[in-house]
Amino acid sequence: MSDFKILGNEEWCQFDDLRIPAIKARVDSGAKTSSIQASKIKIFTKGLEEWVRFEVNPVQDNRSISILCQAKLVDVRYVKSSQGISEERPVIKTNVNIAGNVFEIELTLANRDTMEYRMLLGREAMNERYLVDPSQSFIQGDITDEQLEEKYKPYTTEKKGLRIGLLASNPNLYSNKRIIEAGEMRGHKVVFLNVEHVYMKLDAATPEIRYRGGNILDKFDAVIPRIKPAVTFYGCALLRQFDTLGVYCLNSADSIGRSRDKLFASQLFSKNDIHIPTTGFAKSPMDTKDLIRMVSGAPLIIKLLESTQGKGVVLAETNKAAESVINAFKSVQTNILVQEFIKEANGHDIRCFVVNGKVVASMQRTAQKGEFRANIHQGGAASKVKITPEERKLAIKSAKVFNLDVAGVDLIRSNKGPLLLEVNSSPGLQGIENTTGKDIANVMIETIEKKLKYKQ
Repeated sequence: MSDFKILGNEEWCQFDDLRIPAIKARVDSGAKTSSIQASKIKIFTKGLEEWVRFEVNPVQDNRSISILCQAKLVDVRYVKSSQGISEERPVIKTNVNIAGNVFEIELTLANRDTMEYRMLLGREAMNERYLVDPSQSFIQGDITDEQLEEKYKPYTTEKKGLRIGLLASNPNLYSNKRIIEAGEMRGHKVVFLNVEHVYMKLDAATPEIRYRGGNILDKFDAVIPRIKPAVTFYGCALLRQFDTLGVYCLNSADSIGRSRDKLFASQLFSKNDIHIPTTGFAKSPMDTKDLIRMVSGAPLIIKLLESTQGKGVVLAETNKAAESVINAFKSVQTNILVQEFIKEANGHDIRCFVVNGKVVASMQRTAQKGEFRANIHQGGAASKVKITPEERKLAIKSAKVFNLDVAGVDLIRSNKGPLLLEVNSSPGLQGIENTTGKDIANVMIETIEKKLKYKQ
């Protein structure tokens, strides 16, 4: 019995992971599960896992203090309330701190607005830890009104989050929704801006950016560009205007422009000793045969300079077929690259997601049967992969060449070692978050905070 601590019929609890410094709990050994007051409950997917987002008003009769929380969803259970009504409640696991004693408990999320206490501590949480003396209160220590006010001072002093613009085309894409969720979860205001509805006033004295017929876009702290290739020129012009107005851009116009120009990118890679499959470029049809020989002959890859997601990429299996395709493109004044085909890669490539100079996640993509392109948009399958130190170094260096804070770097394993295929300045999040379970959207928002020296 001496190993057990004693709890009163009410005690103060602290939840560091949920950022709740103090919440008064009713201690009830008659109740099996513990619960906490929660509102605006929303279940969402993060990577391969289900999570739940909710708000807590931890201080009774004070709705001005509201804390936005999120945790991994453990279960959804039917729980009978004290009024005998069964209702579906999400269940989470988190660490609770009672007078310095920290341990993990399960919490059901419930509407306790009509209850006297914002939290109930049930017997499962007390199991083999505590005994209850119902005749006493706050055996583990009380908190005065003044102390409680001090603990919640950061929450009552209005804290202004960042105002972030998401410059993209489709608000319903997984990547865009995840970025907005991650930004709002960290207390920021994230505004979706359709690239094609933004326009600008060029003036030395009063430059402006406007939206949808006249609304002036001012007071943005940062912009996250998610610009599709079709609007690269216009999107980059907007980013330069945001930069003129002193707004931080997560990937600059120059960085995006360089990464989208596949020929210039290939030249930069060669200049910076970054190994790529042997690549050729020529204007005249008279050079076609030598161009093919230069990249070791067929099979070879032919790429449109503006291609993305595996579109505009052709595999020519014979020299004759390669000549026909190359000359056909040249006849309609279309710029292409001709590239060595790495047969030993066997339809595999590696996508490394680089944020702020670090590889935060990586996955291997495998082409479907009969297809040489491993892009997920072309039906490729993704799986977790452990990259080598050499591959990590190559991915980081490749993103740095363009000065990209966010980049999807595609590598291929060859008999000569890892080779760089491409650097994407607007990489999608869905495939890599679902494959790795990493919260990359949150890492992107954290990067903006670091760049702007913003503290939570």
